[in-house]
Amino acid sequence: MADPILNDKTLEAARAGWAAPQAPSPGGQVWAPPGSPTGDGPVSTWKGAMTVRGTVTATAVLFVLLLASATAGWMAVKEKTGLDGEPQVQFPSLAMVGVIVGIGIVFALMFKPQLAKFLAPVYAIAEGFAVGAISKAYESFQSGIVIQAVGATLGVFVVMLVLYRTGIIKVTEKFRRVVVFATLGVMAFYLVSFVLNIAGVDVAFFDKPNALGIAFSIGVSVLAALNLALRFDFIEKGVKMGLSKDFEWYAAFGLLVTIVWLYLELLRLLSKLQNR
Repeated sequence: MADPILNDKTLEAARAGWAAPQAPSPGGQVWAPPGSPTGDGPVSTWKGAMTVRGTVTATAVLFVLLLASATAGWMAVKEKTGLDGEPQVQFPSLAMVGVIVGIGIVFALMFKPQLAKFLAPVYAIAEGFAVGAISKAYESFQSGIVIQAVGATLGVFVVMLVLYRTGIIKVTEKFRRVVVFATLGVMAFYLVSFVLNIAGVDVAFFDKPNALGIAFSIGVSVLAALNLALRFDFIEKGVKMGLSKDFEWYAAFGLLVTIVWLYLELLRLLSKLQNR
């Protein structure tokens, strides 16, 4: 599930409440962070300001927690062979709890981003368990698909980072608006489909390994990849604005959410392609 709230509006709100305290210069003068209401100054490298390195560190911590939890989720899935000789899996109920907790944290941080330092690790653990269980279920039926999905996710991440850093992809206001509204549309579609499936109405055409289902997965995967550009832009602007160091966890959380979403969509797409 993506978090479309990571945008310029969030940054403007953060500028007022999350700007790093002013740091004294070597000469004893105080220089405000760039873009702060009190004026502009040199980009701060002191402890209180958000940095790219700090964001990378926070992201790495979250990924370690996610991978550790994913390993537990993978091992929790029970495999057996059915009477017809086909593999069967017993999906752990705790994985669904992880999905619900993860969704709850995404919404909570939309309104309380200052809690990211505490809730982002919880998200990584909860969502990691679910991702591990889902991955094992796919692997049980389609051997090798998980490593393919991981490789594809890494490849897309690197390509998007290069495209963003070289300026080939520019995050303009129009670009951001289109991606955010498309993401909200996909989220709404999944939510409605989930509710209808609970009510016994089958609308899961997007899960079918036909041309329509594959096209849908390709479109959503592309959308998830474009969300990475928004995350890179968000981090870059947050650093330039001199936001508080705590904001690194919020930025890392948004990046993690997007990468998990991209991985799951690529996993679904690869499964459809193999089942054709």
